[in-house]
Amino acid sequence: MRIGPHSIDPPVVLAPMAGVTDKPFRQLCKRLGAGLAVSEMTTADPRLWTTRKSLKRMDHAGEPDPISVQIAGYDPAMLAEAARYNVDHGAQIVDINMGCPAKKVCNVWSGSALLQDEPLVGRILDAVVRSVDVPVTLKIRTGWNRDHRNGVAIARIAEAAGIAALAVHGRTRADLYQGEAEYETIAAIKAAIRIPVLANGDVDSPAKARAVLEATRADAVMVGRAAQGRPWIFREVAHFLATGETLASPSPVEVRDILLGHLDALYAFYGEPQGVRIARKHLGWYAKDRPENAAFRAVANRAESAAEQQRLTREYFDALAAGAAGEFAAAA
Repeated sequence: MRIGPHSIDPPVVLAPMAGVTDKPFRQLCKRLGAGLAVSEMTTADPRLWTTRKSLKRMDHAGEPDPISVQIAGYDPAMLAEAARYNVDHGAQIVDINMGCPAKKVCNVWSGSALLQDEPLVGRILDAVVRSVDVPVTLKIRTGWNRDHRNGVAIARIAEAAGIAALAVHGRTRADLYQGEAEYETIAAIKAAIRIPVLANGDVDSPAKARAVLEATRADAVMVGRAAQGRPWIFREVAHFLATGETLASPSPVEVRDILLGHLDALYAFYGEPQGVRIARKHLGWYAKDRPENAAFRAVANRAESAAEQQRLTREYFDALAAGAAGEFAAAA
């Protein structure tokens, strides 16, 4: 699949997720097989561009190409300026967020709330596409609610505006993340337009990725929540799509080493105190569904230093490798 001049290979993409797809996580997912990793959304409001949070979100130094940055807002001129600003700071693809279902985003008429106003969608897309010389992509849901599924109409507006690729989460805004993704709507969108389509929603295994591609005829799959604590899903999906073979799951020792590297990257990027705090949610995701994970999370969340957090992580996964997770829980 191509987005403008960029080849997206393999066609397995990390979805933008607020509070998750920061630079350390994007770099990790790319190393583990993602063909593209989209940044967490950045605000289009220029008054907030110099905050510590925004500056971190706009930091792409050392990040492998292509660099895709998602912007969010409601005003066409403001979004166009945000696109130019991010291109000036390293973005090679600009992605527009019309898929976020969060109340705080929708209440300011951003994210998936925009799907309710098709003329405004057209004005936004026209303004952003005209404002930059890099490809502009769009992420949407299938509609605002089940009575107003207008994903096909939005897709046609996007194609007419010059959008280079369209990612579709197979739920309405009202569905949030509940129920099963509606791949039939993604298939209808794909059939209605000629630009590349990325299918998003419940892609949580190599077999599911292939099934979604077959059901939707999409050009790529986009993986979101399934990558949390499991960034190696990208190489698993890529290998399965290419060969039909299933890769062995990583051993506890390999997971330990991936996680320790992730922790180091978080400390380096945010500084130790903030990095330790941010790492806690990742520790919970990596340990999810593993023996004695509750005990591990309980002690790891009390760690106040990088050294202590790493020591506990190493001890937990070493205990898993030795088949002695119960002893770790008893010691905790």
